[in-house]
Amino acid sequence: MSVTRSKYNVSKNKDKRTFNDIVFDSEVEMKFYRDFVLPKYNSGEITYFELQRPYILQEGFRKKDGKKVLPIKYVCDFFLRYADGHEEVIDIKGCPDSVAKLKRKMFWFIYPNIDYKWLKFVKKYGGWIEYEEYNDIKKKEKQG
Repeated sequence: MSVTRSKYNVSKNKDKRTFNDIVFDSEVEMKFYRDFVLPKYNSGEITYFELQRPYILQEGFRKKDGKKVLPIKYVCDFFLRYADGHEEVIDIKGCPDSVAKLKRKMFWFIYPNIDYKWLKFVKKYGGWIEYEEYNDIKKKEKQG
């Protein structure tokens, strides 16, 4: 039996990516919620979190011909607020496309005080790892 997958290689079978009646975009996002966010929330280390929090990267406007241009929006996978007051915006990434990279630059510019991270789960490197750190390790491995 073959399982249909989306353009992002996510199984259409929602059972594998559902936890606490929440259907996540991917199994890896579900795993991050289940294994990272909830334990830290239950212990009090994380005091507040949101899933799929939207941010405006550029306001909408009207062109000189009067036609409306919609705003550029970004929706993060996880917004986390810690007991010490710092906030993080987390995106779980496999292989980011050019749009994701552009939106990340815009986010850094518009929201410079929010810690914005791309995370990846790589068992070989101990689990959750920042995307840039993963890329650095892979480059070093290729160099020998």
